[in-house]
Amino acid sequence: MIFLIAVGHCDSTRRSGYKWRHSTETVSRHFNNICSHIVCLAPQLIGPPDFDNIPPVIANNSKYFSYFRDCVGAINGTHIPCIVEANLQADYRNRKGFTSQNVLAVVDFDMKFTYVVAGWEGSIHDSRVLRDTMSDPAFSFPTPPGEKYFLVDSGYTNRRGFLAPYRGTNYHLHDRRRLGGDRKKELFNYRHASLRNAVERTFGIWKSRFRILRVVPQYPLRTQRDIIIACAVVHNFLMMSSDVDVSLTAEEDDHDEDDMEQGGDNIGQDGAPSTQQDEGHQTEMGRFRDALTESMWAYRNQN
Repeated sequence: MIFLIAVGHCDSTRRSGYKWRHSTETVSRHFNNICSHIVCLAPQLIGPPDFDNIPPVIANNSKYFSYFRDCVGAINGTHIPCIVEANLQADYRNRKGFTSQNVLAVVDFDMKFTYVVAGWEGSIHDSRVLRDTMSDPAFSFPTPPGEKYFLVDSGYTNRRGFLAPYRGTNYHLHDRRRLGGDRKKELFNYRHASLRNAVERTFGIWKSRFRILRVVPQYPLRTQRDIIIACAVVHNFLMMSSDVDVSLTAEEDDHDEDDMEQGGDNIGQDGAPSTQQDEGHQTEMGRFRDALTESMWAYRNQN
């Protein structure tokens, strides 16, 4: 209970000690022990994605099934404020000016985490976090097999296993409602965004449940990283154990628009020139995306 109240209300160790009538040493010891035990449950409660079955939200919706049946989830990064030593602040300072950890997450369409990695410096772009995570076997990233793929935003490269929207074309839900775009790419981007929105909603629910993720916690950096993973574990447990609070599902995570514009279809995931193999994967996924777009447009005009 000490841990859950602390992460849910962002109580300091001193405040928790006063609330529970224990010394700060006792509270800190119990908090760290509980956090460590919850992190150990991550392999049981977080992922991996289901690569064998079509998600119900896609299978039961004609607007998605014909085009996204091989989609197995959505990916994005989110910044969690952190405290670091003075000599590390430049590395952890993000584009918005505060120090943070860049957290990479994969979610399913039931708004559960299927993969989370924390600890990356806030100055590192989302696409590089993904690239480095995929390249290091120690992270055990769940690379989609065969024709399966994750939905990503335009900050990531459109390549095998990762389907991004068209750049330079409206793809936010509110943009299309406002402009009423009827072009092929806008139609694709709209449906892509409406499905990928699951990751933003997941982040919104997660941060609403655990206020400690929205403020700077007074803990060592390693503990701050473990808190992020522990909150993801508890989030998944709650999502599997009870109905979602509708009031929470409406809140989306704030996303850094500048980060989203640094990726692209013709550059590598860290902003470096693509390798020949990367270019081949991008061309393949580009053709796949174009085929989906043409199919959507043709069906729309027929109906």
